[in-house]
Amino acid sequence: MDKRNALRAGAVSATVTLMMLLSSPAMAYTRDDGDDPGSGLSLGQTLGLYVFLPIVLFVVIGALAGLPYGKTKKK
Repeated sequence: MDKRNALRAGAVSATVTLMMLLSSPAMAYTRDDGDDPGSGLSLGQTLGLYVFLPIVLFVVIGALAGLPYGKTKKK
């Protein structure tokens, strides 16, 4: 990649990042008609759902992927 393309990519990335940071999250603060949010998650529920559950799933899927598929030795 030459210098001009690198400069263009950097400018586009910086512009997009700046626009995302400056965008207003005003719609998140307004309530819609019929909006009935439930109670929030506790600390234990949050950690279990977003930390421990993905780790457990990663380990289980990794263990299943590591199992031998079939017999490779002929008798």
